[in-house]
Amino acid sequence: MYGLSHCSTCQKAQVALEDAGWTVEFRDVKDAPLSQAERETLLADFGDKLINRASLTWRAMSEAERAEDPVAMMGARPSVMKRPAIVAGDQRLLGWTANVKRGLGLPA
Repeated sequence: MYGLSHCSTCQKAQVALEDAGWTVEFRDVKDAPLSQAERETLLADFGDKLINRASLTWRAMSEAERAEDPVAMMGARPSVMKRPAIVAGDQRLLGWTANVKRGLGLPA
């Protein structure tokens, strides 16, 4: 699971998954930044949805900054990444919605 340790949604997701018996390997993308290759892989897995256009970080960015390459953008501003980004086997899930919970076998 990729996210930010201070993100309440990431915290809720981690607790719910652990309570359901999952072993969660959490990576705070601000404290342990993703490499360019890792950011490229996540972007390939999740597409444009990986950039959280509703975030405070996004809203504070200029139009020029918003036009940057998403891989570079996440490197410079890790908090612009939608979270949590969950990689579970072959599954790639983004956010903590009812559909994501159902996809992981949890009650929605």
